[in-house]
Amino acid sequence: MFLQGGFPVEFGTVFPSGAFVAGGIEKLRDFDKSTGDRVVQQADKATGLPLWVVEVIDADPDARQRTVKVKVVAEHQPVLPSSPPGSPFTAVEFEGLQATPYVDTGRCQGKGKCHARQAYSLKATGVRAPSRLPGRPATEHKDAA
Repeated sequence: MFLQGGFPVEFGTVFPSGAFVAGGIEKLRDFDKSTGDRVVQQADKATGLPLWVVEVIDADPDARQRTVKVKVVAEHQPVLPSSPPGSPFTAVEFEGLQATPYVDTGRCQGKGKCHARQAYSLKATGVRAPSRLPGRPATEHKDAA
């Protein structure tokens, strides 16, 4: 069997403690087609639809990487759900999430041992408010009788 591209994954598998956005959704720049100040938006190879990107904070306290970028395939710029009043972060879930494995050679420098590792690129078909808010661990209060 030959699997091309990404494979479907459940949001809760990738982000078991939830995910938060601290910025906005932006066009994903196509560096091969863009020139100088003329920016061309990258298109999804499978669908031809525009690609958008959003930086996400992984709420898992044991996450090896605290932030990750997720690409979103959509005809128009996706709209993020509202954040709670006074909060700089917005809790989100991704629909149609796919993971694509690749070899990250960013740690390989010049001569010597290469510390490449397997990594995953994440792509979704949509973004929405979470179906459930990430839970907080129960804490014992000193005043509890």
